[in-house]
Amino acid sequence: MDKVKEYMMITVMATVILIMTGVAKADETTTFGDFVSAWASVPGKIINHVKAEAVDIKEHQQKSWADAKTKWPFNKISSD
Repeated sequence: MDKVKEYMMITVMATVILIMTGVAKADETTTFGDFVSAWASVPGKIINHVKAEAVDIKEHQQKSWADAKTKWPFNKISSD
């Protein structure tokens, strides 16, 4: 029973030390205007990301289809 109390005390003290050292303290403050402008820019960022991904996918598909056409068995000239 004494070991349990000892472990609990160590855990509590470690937690207190971590809280006091301020590991997760933020130095900057965000104003309401900054928050609103950041939130308002999210749809534009999503649209730009989707457009960029669509372009990448189209380029990949063009390359893979061109490669598949060269490997297609019916396009090879048969020796018969």
